[in-house]
Amino acid sequence: MKLVSEFRDPNLAKYLIDRLKATSSRAISLMEVCGTHTVAISRNGMRQVIPETIKLLSGPGCPVCVTANSDIDYAIELAKTDGVTMTTFGDMMKVPGSYSSFTKEKAAGADIRVVYSTIDALKIAEENPDREIVFFGVGFETTSPTVALSVVEAKKRGLKNYSVYARHKVVPPAMAALLSLGEVKIDGFICPGHVSAVIGSAPYEFIAEDYGIPCVIVGFEPIDILQGILMLVEQVESGRSEVEIQYKRTVRPEGNPAAVKLLNEVFKVTDADWRGIGVIPATGMALKPEFAGFDAEKRFSVELPPTREPKGCACGEILRGVKLPYECKIFGKSCTPEHPVGPCMVSTEGACAAYYRYDRTSVKVG
Repeated sequence: MKLVSEFRDPNLAKYLIDRLKATSSRAISLMEVCGTHTVAISRNGMRQVIPETIKLLSGPGCPVCVTANSDIDYAIELAKTDGVTMTTFGDMMKVPGSYSSFTKEKAAGADIRVVYSTIDALKIAEENPDREIVFFGVGFETTSPTVALSVVEAKKRGLKNYSVYARHKVVPPAMAALLSLGEVKIDGFICPGHVSAVIGSAPYEFIAEDYGIPCVIVGFEPIDILQGILMLVEQVESGRSEVEIQYKRTVRPEGNPAAVKLLNEVFKVTDADWRGIGVIPATGMALKPEFAGFDAEKRFSVELPPTREPKGCACGEILRGVKLPYECKIFGKSCTPEHPVGPCMVSTEGACAAYYRYDRTSVKVG
């Protein structure tokens, strides 16, 4: 394993930037579909150092951001149910639903607890046998194996009071859905490193083959990102469309077979509702029938009020790459990390939060 400093070498960065300038001859739009990439690109000032011919777009790579409002509304109503303790990761607490949020409901008396892993949620279930413990599972293939493991472990331990409200999503088909919409020009994808560490490179092959769009799986340090962009530009300029791995120190073509096996054991692929995009076939994960006893949707019934989107929020268009965060009328005004209107400003991986923290000095706000 190389030292992190080697992936932040300014001389190597300058070399890659010079290579980009020499290689890029026309307008190219690249989209990253990973929230960690979105943050890293903004934090390291990538848009300011690459050639103006290269445009970087942020896609639906933030798991919190792509969770549909109706799903958040359901989780909030479930958290208000008598006898239920809702467990969730911290970045979901402030995400607004149609009328409320976990933070507001916790302040009003609902038992909502932040956990750092699904193992923490299992421990709460063991320590509170008189309460129903629900874990709100959002995220991509990166976090879904840990949720699958918690279900297997709960079954093994005989925990009857643990269940999951599963709203996990699968990334590659969503990338194809964006291409099919045709709203924005996408010449190549900066593919997610964390997701790909689990699923490998094969699931992206159909994008390169069927759509003719290059894909490069990229790491998260400055050198990783610059090299990944260069690899994509070289593909576009030469007319190639392949799936390449820049992040070879972590990602193998076959991914993590043990994690994939666990996912296939616990989950079945289903359709999923993505914020700003709608229902995309075969992009969701639902618990298989043999684990129905751990499926919160099957164990509890809640009444949902009509779902409504936050007024003035352009999060949906930002997730599709149609708008940049600062093109939203409320960005940096009524919508800030302290007072977020939409999820793209709530999550640390959200495009709006990244632009607000790192890119406001280089763009016109409002």
